[in-house]
Amino acid sequence: MPKGLSLHIGLNAVDPNHYAGWDGQLAACEFDANDMAAIARKQGYNPQVLLTSAATSKTVIGAIRSAAQTLKKGDIFFLSYSGHGGQVPDTNDDETDGKDETWVLFDRQVIDDELYALWSLFAPGVRIIMLSDSCHSGSVLRMLPVFDAIADAGLAPVGPRYRGMPQTISAKTYKNNKALYEHIQDANSKGDKAVIGATVLLISGCQDNQLSSDGDRNGLFTQMLRRTWKNGSFLGSYRTFRQKIAALMPPEQTPVYSKVGAVNHDFERQKPFAI
Repeated sequence: MPKGLSLHIGLNAVDPNHYAGWDGQLAACEFDANDMAAIARKQGYNPQVLLTSAATSKTVIGAIRSAAQTLKKGDIFFLSYSGHGGQVPDTNDDETDGKDETWVLFDRQVIDDELYALWSLFAPGVRIIMLSDSCHSGSVLRMLPVFDAIADAGLAPVGPRYRGMPQTISAKTYKNNKALYEHIQDANSKGDKAVIGATVLLISGCQDNQLSSDGDRNGLFTQMLRRTWKNGSFLGSYRTFRQKIAALMPPEQTPVYSKVGAVNHDFERQKPFAI
């Protein structure tokens, strides 16, 4: 019988001591994490939830490593992240835009190169489904009319609240911690060239050049995911799941379906979150 483990991360704030005095206040990320954990629990997973100050680089990386050590071929790992997204300069030339994407955890950013290295620790044949309700920094001023339009449609509260670290804060944070981030990147220099035997499916809340909007009860992506899921009555593949979610969202925030690692068409055709 396959085993299912899950990890759900939600940060409504970060430590301003690391982020140049910025605390990154959000409203709905902890709700998102708890709601994803509820879905996982109902599907038979053993979920772990890390909220705000508990969602440090040490605890998140440790939890993923623990799952990699536990899961075997045929097992599944369900990972969700809700919080700010960020970027740091790419130092190993594996990004066409010259930027590595990050998750903005409580004490520091976790770089996508680190995540690739973690995926390589999972046994071949393990299935990994990852949801990321976050964004990468863009021009908030340019996106304000978009947010207001979303609010007018009744999909999110009025107000310019996005899940992306402001570019000025991103630059200051990197400058203040350049040695740390360069060390992390040097330690994970293979980047997206890391050999991954597991199959990793990602449905993200927006494209790299877009912003994900926060809400009072859920982020917009998580809200529409839950609406599509319909308490488990959704029938279809992961690709169809992403398509149905995207159909409910504005063109300025388009969820992305991507995959890395081993090809596993059977996994992609399964009902989302099935163990």
